[in-house]
Amino acid sequence: MNTLDTYNFAGKHAVMRVDFNVPLDKDLHITDDTRIRMATRSVMKILNDGGSVVLLSHLGRPKGGYEQKYSLQALVARLSQEYGREVQFGGDVLGEEAAQKAAALQPGEVLLLDNVRFYKEEEAGDPAFAAKLAKLGDVYVNDAFGTAHRAHASTAVMANSFAPQDRVGGYLLQSEIDNAKKVLEQAERPFTAIMGGAKISDKILIIEKLLDKVDNLLIGGGMAYTFAVAENGHVGSSLLEADKVDLARQLIQKAKDKGVNLMLPGDSIIADKFANDANTDVASNLSIPDGWMGLDLGPDSREQFAEVIRNSKTILWNGPMGVFEMSNFSLGTEYVAQAIAEATAAGAYSLIGGGDSAAAVQQLGFGDQVSYISTGGGALLEYMEGKELPGVTALG
Repeated sequence: MNTLDTYNFAGKHAVMRVDFNVPLDKDLHITDDTRIRMATRSVMKILNDGGSVVLLSHLGRPKGGYEQKYSLQALVARLSQEYGREVQFGGDVLGEEAAQKAAALQPGEVLLLDNVRFYKEEEAGDPAFAAKLAKLGDVYVNDAFGTAHRAHASTAVMANSFAPQDRVGGYLLQSEIDNAKKVLEQAERPFTAIMGGAKISDKILIIEKLLDKVDNLLIGGGMAYTFAVAENGHVGSSLLEADKVDLARQLIQKAKDKGVNLMLPGDSIIADKFANDANTDVASNLSIPDGWMGLDLGPDSREQFAEVIRNSKTILWNGPMGVFEMSNFSLGTEYVAQAIAEATAAGAYSLIGGGDSAAAVQQLGFGDQVSYISTGGGALLEYMEGKELPGVTALG
């Protein structure tokens, strides 16, 4: 893969796919600009070389056609501040204004175009649509790791319209791959993976892959209750994938066969309804009463998980330990984040796997106390599962 450091952008018009899918409030103000900041180094390398940049991104999930709440125009002021220069807005990616402004760009100038997903052809990976986007520049840069697992027009297909030497991976893309490889190929032991979230079905492949690599695998979140049933437990009205109970049993046995310490929560904070103001109690994961549901790690499980994490040298975390967005069920996730920060301070390497885990780490104030926070939960998992990422493969 060509990298930014091996390419001179002087006099070049770079069309750059970024992931500016940032959260906006009801007034269209950015509430978390992490993804913008993570792409800045790549943008500035191109500008400092004497090149110009056309930025392409998606935002949200528009249903087809223009929707103001998904327009990237809301990002212009923040980007101008970030790059220390006026960022132009060119509107519709296939519009005449976009084409004219892109062609007229001078060295050091930046043009932002509107949401590529206003066209259904983007997610369909339509080659004709991709070819039209490619006409906006003479070199293609992909720095959108968060969408690199999608074979969409702007994330993968349009690379085919450029000569191999003019397809370049950005600093963020390269950094994400380097950090994933560090965990997969150079992990110092003990290596602990923490898997949370709602469903085993979302994490089957990564769990199986990790059982060949880790010393400890900690399971939290909603999927822990399917494992509890696999151990003949009763989980009340907790989240349960009944059709995955046999799979959970197989994973438990596989961990034993491989000598992996598979840690399942022994207790949970339970609630009588899915709400922050629910009545709560503590129960064994194997005997949650009817009408009650587990929504967070219990006190014993929090301490046990934290102890294992603090004694680890390599840590991978993907998925919260409970319904952390509700304050009464966030303590398990907080304990894990705190323990990861403490282990990192003591010399461990910690990789936070995007998505809800990244959001939790940032919200809890530990963002600068871990080794690396991935910007792409789904892309990172697929890469670690051994799947090819179309957005990376297309770069050659």
